[in-house]
Amino acid sequence: MLVRREEPRDVQAVREVAAEAFGEVGRPAAVPAEVTLLDELRLSGAWLPALSLVAESATGEVVGHVLCTRGRAGGTPALALAPVGVRPSHQRRGVGQALMHAVLGAADALGEPLVGLLGDPAYYERFGFRPGAEHGIAAPVPEWGRHFQIRTLATWQASISGVFVYPEPFDHV
Repeated sequence: MLVRREEPRDVQAVREVAAEAFGEVGRPAAVPAEVTLLDELRLSGAWLPALSLVAESATGEVVGHVLCTRGRAGGTPALALAPVGVRPSHQRRGVGQALMHAVLGAADALGEPLVGLLGDPAYYERFGFRPGAEHGIAAPVPEWGRHFQIRTLATWQASISGVFVYPEPFDHV
């Protein structure tokens, strides 16, 4: 498996990954919200091409995707991680883990201070994510509680605080 930056030729494959990963069983024609989110993020000013990564199988098939876009924590630029998806036929093979490590490494190398996400704490804690409140970063929706998490990176400063703000397309889905 190879993890690399998404290229223009990958757009349709990334949409297919998201549709397969987030689609409802028995409703193959329904377009998952994550596909719509990807489409809207691509057209927004929050899109960061360097942080849209794909996992490619040995045969060249795109089997996974992860994306970080520009959000903010209080008044500080930050990253919003979502979506991360893997084709069901390739799940539980380390693809998601490889994508997570790659995107966090890339974000750190780019000098970003933190990455925020909404997800299962039991899964994301293995990548160093902790409840945002532990670092003074409030969830955009208070009811998210410990499911809103952040991962601090090398340029993190304890003075960063406030409410996390996702890019505007997240408000539509």
